Amino acid sequence: MVVQHNMQAANANRMLNVTTSAQSKSTEKLSSGYRINRAADDAAGLTISEKMRKQIRGLDQASTNAQDGVSSVQTAEGALTEVHSMLQRMNELATQAANGTNSKDSDRQAIQDEIDQLTTEIDRVSETTKFNETYLLKGEDGTKTINMKAHDAGLKGKLTDNGDGTATFVMDTLNAGDKVSIGGKSYTIGSDDAEVDKWFTDNGNDVKDAATKKVTVNGTEYTYYAAKAANTTAGSLTDGWNAGWYASAPTDKGDGTGTALSGKFADVDAIKAEVKKGATVQNGTKSVTGMNDTTPKDGVSDTDATVISKNKAYELASKELLKANQIGDTEGKAKVGTSANVDTAVDLTNGDGTFSIKVGQAKVANSLAFSLHVGADADMTNKIQVNIDAMDSASLGIKGLNVKDDSGNAATYAVDAISDAISKVSSQRSSLGAVQNRLEHTINNLDNVVENTTTAESRIRDTDMAEEMVNYSKNNILAQAGQSMLAQANQSNQGVLSLLQ
Repeated sequence: MVVQHNMQAANANRMLNVTTSAQSKSTEKLSSGYRINRAADDAAGLTISEKMRKQIRGLDQASTNAQDGVSSVQTAEGALTEVHSMLQRMNELATQAANGTNSKDSDRQAIQDEIDQLTTEIDRVSETTKFNETYLLKGEDGTKTINMKAHDAGLKGKLTDNGDGTATFVMDTLNAGDKVSIGGKSYTIGSDDAEVDKWFTDNGNDVKDAATKKVTVNGTEYTYYAAKAANTTAGSLTDGWNAGWYASAPTDKGDGTGTALSGKFADVDAIKAEVKKGATVQNGTKSVTGMNDTTPKDGVSDTDATVISKNKAYELASKELLKANQIGDTEGKAKVGTSANVDTAVDLTNGDGTFSIKVGQAKVANSLAFSLHVGADADMTNKIQVNIDAMDSASLGIKGLNVKDDSGNAATYAVDAISDAISKVSSQRSSLGAVQNRLEHTINNLDNVVENTTTAESRIRDTDMAEEMVNYSKNNILAQAGQSMLAQANQSNQGVLSLLQ
């Protein structure tokens, strides 16, 4: 027996301390709900768990970012819905103003007043629509120059946009006798003097001062009769004539004097002169009608203002093309020129049916651009770019829209400009709708990833309450047993006292 070292009590005390420490950890896990409360509990698990927490919290905020993005896009798109409504009303008004039954002074002025108000409201909507103090429809600081769309002024032909601020319009081929509508007026294409001269010399027409040659003028056929000598035989009734001519049925006088009746036309030049005064000449299936364009030679018939030359038609068409392409041109850049040079105006001498067009331009604010960060990492692929063009009247190409001219042509051309504006707003709304749909899928994906990552993090960090309760109960029993054994060990040394009595 020893009294200096009670090894049984020391052993029981050591084991009781181990049990108490384990019981303390079980109590901490049960009360906190976490299996890892400090790095010592699971160093590797803590590292993994914290990385997952970073991802989870980042993705939660990314989902919120995307939802804010949806809200901003919906705000912009909602405002453009009303802009669309105003443009549709402007289209109705322009169509109404284009009608010829309107009073020149009052009706179109009333229409113009409403269009002016609608234009002002479109500008106000663009200027004031904002989300969280960000203006959505008036663009960003700085300006850029945009090109208007090219217009064909309702002319028959093919318009090609070259994509560089220029366009080419090729008018349908015009032939003598064709009907053409230019600027709301109907014209008939006549042949000018040069075309009449060319017709007589073209291969196949074969109109010349030669015996038996025939030609039809204004529906009457004439034959060329060459000069004929008089028959001086006694008793002859046949006279002659000293020069040839064109006549329908020439006869001599029959009185033996040698004097003959004159023909209708002395020669081809006389026929040309008649045609140039507006007559129609035909040889076989080919024909030409003159214009009677004398003084001044302006490409318009002196007797019928609706009959014009082909070159005059090209000149008039170029002017209408210019009017149509000046709509929305706040910079005064629109031009219409010849096929060779846009800076050369089309006139009676250089038109060929092909027109070079320099489209109008407008100086507008830069497009608004912002990024929505929809990921937990700094990767640039986590950015969703949103671009919104300025939607004021200048950007839409309808600034200063005028429909109150006397002819109604301005209103007619305005219909095309408004159509372009409607198309631009539609394109912007479609773009915003596509972004909104994308963001909704992004939100769904983010929420799904957050849920799955949270589940994984829970497996690493959360306490399995059932398992830990088993450990706690075990350690509780062991603690009670340890306390009991420590008491027994302390009691065992009491036998030494019996030896000391």
